[in-house]
Amino acid sequence: MSKTKKVASAGRFGARYGKRIRESVIEIEKKQRQKQKCPHCTKLTAKRVAKGLWACKNCGKRFTGGAYYLE
Repeated sequence: MSKTKKVASAGRFGARYGKRIRESVIEIEKKQRQKQKCPHCTKLTAKRVAKGLWACKNCGKRFTGGAYYLE
């Protein structure tokens, strides 16, 4: 099952939960899957490992942060 450009990752919900909620889920998931800036080495190499747990591929440090993205 392919996802269209409009619904993206929220296509798994189908017609449920309403348009606004599905749009906010799309925005959150788009941000959380991007590489984030590591607070230790300041490079865009931090990636989300689990909820609130992040790891940097450059310096190898693991640290806590936001649940969905680092701020």
